[in-house]
Amino acid sequence: MKNLTLLSIALLAATVTSCKNEKKTVDVAKFEENQVVEIPDIHQELYGIYTGAFSGYYKVRTDEDEYEDYESKRLSLKINRITKDSVWGQSIVNGNQRPFRGVFNDKTNHFVLDEPGSDKTDGRFEVNLSADSLTGNWVAFDKSKVKAPTKTVKLIKKTFVYNPNFMLDPENTDLVDWTTSKEVKNSYKDEETGNTETYSNSLNRSGTEAIFQINGSKKSLTEKELKNLRKLDLEIIKNAIYARHGYSFKKQTFRTFFEQTDWYIPVSNDVEKELTSMEKSNIALLTRFIAYAEDKYDSFGR
Repeated sequence: MKNLTLLSIALLAATVTSCKNEKKTVDVAKFEENQVVEIPDIHQELYGIYTGAFSGYYKVRTDEDEYEDYESKRLSLKINRITKDSVWGQSIVNGNQRPFRGVFNDKTNHFVLDEPGSDKTDGRFEVNLSADSLTGNWVAFDKSKVKAPTKTVKLIKKTFVYNPNFMLDPENTDLVDWTTSKEVKNSYKDEETGNTETYSNSLNRSGTEAIFQINGSKKSLTEKELKNLRKLDLEIIKNAIYARHGYSFKKQTFRTFFEQTDWYIPVSNDVEKELTSMEKSNIALLTRFIAYAEDKYDSFGR
């Protein structure tokens, strides 16, 4: 009986040991199956923002004629990561921020970068790297849905830095908003024939020197300094705050003003979290004044 008890104890110990070993083997196998292999980054010196001209020709059809016109926009390409077989980043243009993924051939310094294809403005970038420049072209995936389906790309690498001192340059910035003109019909009486003639006149709104003097990123603005300003003045002063943070504007009026500067780099379509408390207060005040301000329209030659 005593020998039987000893045998039972030995068998039980062997079973426990076996179970422990078996459990350890299963855990190791599960760990090896689920572990993530980190793909190393390469060419980190190429990471950053490349910004510049994004331009192309498009056809314009009228009742009487068909001709080609030209458009040029400010584009930024943000390269966030490069591995042996992939490139990740975003394109930012006209307030539209789109992710892209592609490849980089480091033997030919050639990028092929595809936007997702879920938006009508998506397409493929094929650009070559030379020093700090990217040049090449972009082709829309659906050429029927965009005005200029093929565009040239000429970008240079720049470092975005927020600086509250950035201002529009009075030497290079026009006070006229050329993008929102309105047609006004006028009439006059011909003294010789007695007939009344009608003609159209194109009017544009204009601003004042205030857009070069008032900075909503440096100090709290007051009602006194804003109450007599034109609507365009208030809009430019307000949007200069966003421009300093790299906001990508959808409205052409503001793109036209800020793209004339060397410091404006569109990096995001949402910069609300970057605004200082003072800037937010100034934006609220400016927005209130914009709602009731008037524009001055006049006839300008160009």
